[in-house]
Amino acid sequence: MQSARRYIHPHNYEKHAPRVSQVIAAVAKVSCKHGLWLVTHVYNMPKKYLLWQNGVFMKKLGFGTMRLPLINPEDKTSIDQNYFNQLADKFIEKGFNYFDTAYTYHDKKSEGAIKKALTERYDRKDYILADKMPTILVKSGDEYPMYFNRQLERTGAEYFDYYLMHNMGKDRYAKATEFGGFEFAEEMKKEGKIRKFGFSFHDDAETLDRILTEHPDVDFVQLQINYFDWNNKIIQSRLCYETVVRHGKPIIVMEPVKGGTLANLPKEAADLLREFNPDASPASYALRFAASLDNVFMVLSGMNTMEQVLDNTSVFDNLTPLNEDEKEILEKVIKIIEKSVEIPCTSCGYCMEVCPKNIPIPQLFGLYNNYKINNNFSNMYHNRIIYNRGKSSDCLNCHRCEKNCPQHIAIPDNLKKIAAFEK
Repeated sequence: MQSARRYIHPHNYEKHAPRVSQVIAAVAKVSCKHGLWLVTHVYNMPKKYLLWQNGVFMKKLGFGTMRLPLINPEDKTSIDQNYFNQLADKFIEKGFNYFDTAYTYHDKKSEGAIKKALTERYDRKDYILADKMPTILVKSGDEYPMYFNRQLERTGAEYFDYYLMHNMGKDRYAKATEFGGFEFAEEMKKEGKIRKFGFSFHDDAETLDRILTEHPDVDFVQLQINYFDWNNKIIQSRLCYETVVRHGKPIIVMEPVKGGTLANLPKEAADLLREFNPDASPASYALRFAASLDNVFMVLSGMNTMEQVLDNTSVFDNLTPLNEDEKEILEKVIKIIEKSVEIPCTSCGYCMEVCPKNIPIPQLFGLYNNYKINNNFSNMYHNRIIYNRGKSSDCLNCHRCEKNCPQHIAIPDNLKKIAAFEK
């Protein structure tokens, strides 16, 4: 098998994969009843490659499209399509092919951007696409086909390689159970419109265990995992990870850099990492932490600059596990972050979906966290953030945002802190 290793290269894997895929697929079926893709250790193949279900190899880094480049930073729909095309081209040129989108991203414009960047410019076999059912919008089981068909039309993809029930937790899982969401997805899978079906998850490990127990046939689970949240009692990254591993499911990692928090560290933490290794970016430690975990076959990263694409792809082209010294340094980094970042917001925007006053909560929290790090509250940025939108003091304390927040942040209480700076 060693002689086959030299053929596993991003630019020629399709040509040579048939020579090794039959043997690998056979072992994959033995190693996991779901045909687990993590077979690299069996063949001593590079950990950056994994066997996809059609015998095509893919690397562990996925392009997340929640935070695409914008022409106007104040308008999430103003996607810089030309620049995104360049980022996607470079990502594919580097041998990566997994893209992740969702119905609600960028105020429902992300899927259209995927169509322009990928579907209209590449053969369907050249990229792997994941999309998600907008569970927050579904009001009855009759609406599943409507949203699903709309997603197929928006992306132009004909089928989805990976499809997820979006943001499962106690509340949305109850609705998905009532409306038959998992059953609908299985039907689409039988029709060939979905290749692999799973769900993304933001809740406690007990709820996750219940979902996997009641739906043992799901193909994978998408979890929020990063070194900062690993032992967090609310996020429960480690406990959720261990639950999925116990059920024998492959894992996709989201928020490995925690919405940029682990890339833009407080100066003390950044200096600590730079002193240890001047050539490694702060984000690279976070990506390596997630990618090195057993059962993880994909790590998503939202990239909106060429620098991020080049840095992240370089990390995964030379992927190595964290050593003990690096783990010890990250423990110090965690303590530093905990002292300076008061609000653990990832800027997912789910709170905005239900805010009756249209308060730009993620941006205001980001501004406040910067203030806590730099001891400088910018009134200029504050006024730009709330322009034509609600301000912190407009909060009605309805707590709808809290119920929709994957990070379980006490949003109204934190908005009061920001309201104190209003002029």
